[in-house]
Amino acid sequence: MLKRTPLFEVYKDYEGAKLIDFGGWELPVNFASGIIAEHMVVRENAGLFDVSHMGEITVEGEKSEAFLNWLLPNNIIKMKENQCLYSPMCYEDGGVVDDLLVYKYNSEKYLLVVNASNVEKDFKWITEENAWIKREQNPPEFENLSESKSSVAFQGPKSTEYLAEMAGKEIDNIDFFYFRDDLKINGIDCIISRTGYTGEVGDEIYVDREDAPALWTYILDTTRGRGVLPVGLGARDTLRFEAKLPLYGHELTKDISPLEANLGYFIDLEGDDFCGRDALIAQKKNGIPRSLRGCEMIDRGIPRESYRVLLGGKDIGHVTSGTKSPMLNKFCGLVLIERGLGLKLGDEIQIDIKGKLKKAKLVKTPFYKNI
Repeated sequence: MLKRTPLFEVYKDYEGAKLIDFGGWELPVNFASGIIAEHMVVRENAGLFDVSHMGEITVEGEKSEAFLNWLLPNNIIKMKENQCLYSPMCYEDGGVVDDLLVYKYNSEKYLLVVNASNVEKDFKWITEENAWIKREQNPPEFENLSESKSSVAFQGPKSTEYLAEMAGKEIDNIDFFYFRDDLKINGIDCIISRTGYTGEVGDEIYVDREDAPALWTYILDTTRGRGVLPVGLGARDTLRFEAKLPLYGHELTKDISPLEANLGYFIDLEGDDFCGRDALIAQKKNGIPRSLRGCEMIDRGIPRESYRVLLGGKDIGHVTSGTKSPMLNKFCGLVLIERGLGLKLGDEIQIDIKGKLKKAKLVKTPFYKNI
């Protein structure tokens, strides 16, 4: 039996809604307008996503800050109250457990937003399996709120304008990667964060599970006349791909370090000790073995996940994600390839597509940048 978000009953009967199995969840890959139209409405106007399958975990207590600063390679100590922070979460060997968002209420209260497919694994790692928990006395208190909370993402260049009409002008004061937990939309208590996964300005809105259908319906009813559309997983993937935002299981895994994924900006190797620090320092000292690069197809073909990448007939890596970019109208891919080959932008590589070697060239990423 597939899991369903509380919004399933709202959109299951939408004409044209295509529902799929996404990691055990029955979710819309697209609605009636189709993936391309949904992609473009987020780039040009605003779109509404159901992201209620994501997981929420609270960390509370006097040791919360110290614990999270050890658990995560990004610097938690530097966070301000009501700030959000993106960070990988690593194993001791530098591989990635998951990537997540940290919401700081204060030094003794945090909210972690984790990927849907990893909620149980993450909660077990955070609360039982890591070295800090095993050695420390009186750890923080943890609660998995994933079953009681829901969230929607309202994204696009006009989304904040529309949301200000619904939630009040206070949201204009929310800076990028900050949040407010004292706002209401149509009487519904909300956490609103200036975050997203599309490469556009926008907000993610968290509410109690029972309030999600009313929130979704109100936002769409209020904005549909201005061209706002519901958006499914298909466009969510093409949007994040163009912006080179990593997807766990593709650009990040237990076998791909954040340094290989070019996420060194989110790793504070000069700061305090954290889980995986020694391994990542050694990897940087000895030479990061692989690098995540962008490519554009020269020959006809779609570079799909796990396809082999070659240089002069020699395997040098694999495709992590690939699709047709709606903004570029070109087939593009993210490839994890060996470093030290002297490859520069414009150089040709080959991708094994169904047994045929197709030419591609390395290009600058992100493929699209707006914020």
